[in-house]
Amino acid sequence: MAESMVSLDVAKTALIVIDMQRDFCEPGGYAAQAGLDTQRLASVIAQIRSLLAAARIAGMLVLHTREGHLPDLSDCPPEKLRRSGQANAEIGAMGPMGRLLVRGEYGHDIIAQLRPLPGETVIDKPGYGAFYRTDLDSLLRAAGIDRLILCGVTTEVCVHSTLREAIDRGFGCITVGDGCAASDPDLQQPALDMIRVEGGIFGDIATATELIAALRPGVPCDPIPTATLEQTT
Repeated sequence: MAESMVSLDVAKTALIVIDMQRDFCEPGGYAAQAGLDTQRLASVIAQIRSLLAAARIAGMLVLHTREGHLPDLSDCPPEKLRRSGQANAEIGAMGPMGRLLVRGEYGHDIIAQLRPLPGETVIDKPGYGAFYRTDLDSLLRAAGIDRLILCGVTTEVCVHSTLREAIDRGFGCITVGDGCAASDPDLQQPALDMIRVEGGIFGDIATATELIAALRPGVPCDPIPTATLEQTT
């Protein structure tokens, strides 16, 4: 049983689940085309699903993000398009789940295990950070949110980009250490270590179990085993 040292004001905290899309977490999507280990990216599904359930029960604001572009790619910078081609996963190219990282395609949608509930906001973002060219900042401020819990993929790119954008905007942040997955196992720990430097320059890190315990004080909360995509379908 875990006892959390984390204190949460549910009314002023939001959970943001970052880019848990088929394009990143399932075979045949953008990540797989780029040669990334989708099973590794999917390994955090169990942690996120448990935290998501606890946040919903507690009445916390929940938001989801999806990275992707308009069908005509007018919102995709040429340099980003070029780099994706170098990774053998050119944005807009046809893949087994439709065009890669294009809005409206099957691969662009959030995986079934973490599907948003009716009423939960989905932020469609053209960049790595969730604040870039979206209305996320205004939505959070209108809801009275001043603290964010971040989880999802990938730790070193979209999670870190969103984290840094949030910190610059004055939000307190908690990154779910075991609820984020890096594209390369060698990048996970350094990405978390960066958050801790200078006394926590980019906020705090907590496990999903610690956060669930904070959301459910007095209720036993056992550690959540790591799971692969196949184990959670």
